[in-house]
Amino acid sequence: MNGPETTPLQRIALAFYAFFAVLFQPEVAAALFRLREARRAGALPAAPEPSGPSPAARATVEVARPPAPPPSTPAPRAAAPAAAPAPAPRPAHDTEAALQLLSVLQREGRLIDFIEEDLAGFPDAAIGAAARTVHAGCKRAIQELFKLEPVMRDAEGAQVQVEPGFDPGLIRLTGNVVGKPPFRGALRHHGWRAREVKLPRIDGRDPAIVAPAEVEL
Repeated sequence: MNGPETTPLQRIALAFYAFFAVLFQPEVAAALFRLREARRAGALPAAPEPSGPSPAARATVEVARPPAPPPSTPAPRAAAPAAAPAPAPRPAHDTEAALQLLSVLQREGRLIDFIEEDLAGFPDAAIGAAARTVHAGCKRAIQELFKLEPVMRDAEGAQVQVEPGFDPGLIRLTGNVVGKPPFRGALRHHGWRAREVKLPRIDGRDPAIVAPAEVEL
């Protein structure tokens, strides 16, 4: 009895399945052996010639798209080429630290309230007075959490020299930058470096709550 019509790719997949099934499943091997013996004895009709693509075309399809082994049988898999290592994800405590800082700036200087306020309708004098209050509170928070020092201790406007091999993370060159170091120019900003960080601990609360809602009773 003839089976259903199959495509060349289906037959290739079936061949892979038969190979590993015969190798690992004795009952499949026994059934295939009986089928082969019956075919040799003439008990089964010869299979009709396939009317699909030529053998050369089938070989091309096989190389281009090798079928995957069936999921039910373990099959040896060729080692995949080593992929480039993915960048390490940033640890969660980095986000928590940023939220902690934002929370302290809001608590001490009402920074978020000031930034989120629509200032278009306020006179400059009122904005200046509010900014003075925000500045004082945020300065207090920064001084409480960080010990800061200048990257370069020269006075702003002083002539300084940037030696060869300088760290671009420490010194940023601006203006007409041509040639190679050493460079000589005016110090426009001395930069800041955090020598010490003292963020408060989060005691079981959600760090995403930068400021709780306040209800006066």
